[in-house]
Amino acid sequence: MKHSMKLLAALLMASTSFSAQAKAPAAMKKEAIAEVDEQAKLVQEMVDSVFSFQEPGFQEYQTAEYLTGILEKNGFTITRGVADIPTAWTATWSNGDGPVVALGSDVDGLLGLSQVPGVPQIKPIIEGAPGHGEGHNSGMPLIVAAAIAAKEVMTKHGIKGKLMLWPGVAEELLATKAFYVRAGMFKDVDVSIFTHVASSFGTSYGDSGNNGMVSVEYTFKGITSHAAGSPWSGRSALDAVELMNIAWNMRREHLPLTQRSHYVITNGGGQPNIVPGQASVWYYFREQNFESIRDLYNTGSDIAEAAAKATGTFVSRRVLGYAAPNFGNKPLAEAAQANIELVGMPKWSPEDQAFTKAVQESLKFKIEPLKTKVEPLSTPESRGKSMGGGSDDIGDIMWTVPTITIRFPSNIPSMIGHNVTSAIAMATPIAHKGAVAGAKAVALTVLDVMTTPKLVSDAKTYFATVQTKDQKYDPVLSPEDKPAIHLNKELMDRIRPELKKYYYDPSKYSSYLEQMGVSYPQLAPQ
Repeated sequence: MKHSMKLLAALLMASTSFSAQAKAPAAMKKEAIAEVDEQAKLVQEMVDSVFSFQEPGFQEYQTAEYLTGILEKNGFTITRGVADIPTAWTATWSNGDGPVVALGSDVDGLLGLSQVPGVPQIKPIIEGAPGHGEGHNSGMPLIVAAAIAAKEVMTKHGIKGKLMLWPGVAEELLATKAFYVRAGMFKDVDVSIFTHVASSFGTSYGDSGNNGMVSVEYTFKGITSHAAGSPWSGRSALDAVELMNIAWNMRREHLPLTQRSHYVITNGGGQPNIVPGQASVWYYFREQNFESIRDLYNTGSDIAEAAAKATGTFVSRRVLGYAAPNFGNKPLAEAAQANIELVGMPKWSPEDQAFTKAVQESLKFKIEPLKTKVEPLSTPESRGKSMGGGSDDIGDIMWTVPTITIRFPSNIPSMIGHNVTSAIAMATPIAHKGAVAGAKAVALTVLDVMTTPKLVSDAKTYFATVQTKDQKYDPVLSPEDKPAIHLNKELMDRIRPELKKYYYDPSKYSSYLEQMGVSYPQLAPQ
């Protein structure tokens, strides 16, 4: 109750403090916050359910069926299989002509990161199975709750506008959003709001300093032969793969410090006594701007061609994914930051903090409690110069329409990204509370957009005169490149029957922790 009163007071102050920007009325925002609070149980069920599905990129079938079913029941129109991706969809609702706001978050898990939630130790649900070691199970539940809340307030007050929800399929493969853009999914969108799980609560604008990326698989074809009886008759495709990798690793020394590149051999042949007639290697090439990304990719392709010539083989390549550098919209970020500060951090319980410490101690990570203050607005000046790093294909949408990413606090500090440790808290009260807080910030920002024409025009002006002044969207995709929907299919066809045994059943259990027999907070490994 005390927190609710503080929030109401902050809303009333905001109605005057931000009056020059003509934000949505405080009373309307209070209604949206109440609508999200009413959905707290649904948020918990959605977060836990998507966690339990454990689906990696391009195989998010159960996740798609589940989330679209909830949206359909709440009056949204579903279009499935968008951009020729079976697990991709859009959910739209319109209240007449007005701003079109896209709302999205990622939904895929990662290979090999299955984890029992709520235990301070590494303990897979199924050894070797996928899992949510990035926390993507929390983002779309947040978006669904925010959209339903915004829809209810818009309907009640006759606010014109349209919502379009979409899932980030196969983000861990950086393999879909460029295809979404190419398919025209955002051609009628005015602004876009994206969310990503974190242990903090905040947003940013400008060049984020991360890297864009090309994901490409090179396949070499040679000639098979008896490796002992007549090796001279063969031409080894594996030799070509190995030669390419050696040459690339030598070239690294002479590349800018901002580049990141890594590879895995996806096909090394059949058995040692047969000269491999086909072999493949999958590369990620990462750099900071469109020109340098393309140059790095071309360098890799030149080396592949050279390796093929040196080994008497032939090489082809297939682009499996692309991610543009991230660039947040300043007017949208400023509006969202004001709402994040109004909502504030979740009220963590002593149990939440105790569990956080137990996990960190058990894993021998840095001890850091759950944050109690929102992050200040992150700007290019406050971030400083970047030397490169990870990628996120939300960048493709950022260079198509004005877009921001809101980071919401559903995970605990000190965990490792793309690691099983990042799954431990993702079906606990920490994840649930963080998603509810994030949903409130998104819903309030949607209302600001819908009721403030100047915010939309300012966002578009910044996009046109600042963001795209010197750089234009230039993805490394050809018309022949198609979404790599084959990825992870063989694994999931084999393992899904076993995974289904662990799907969350909210009709029987109040939480996934209860279903898994975990008492919260569990403070010692078992």
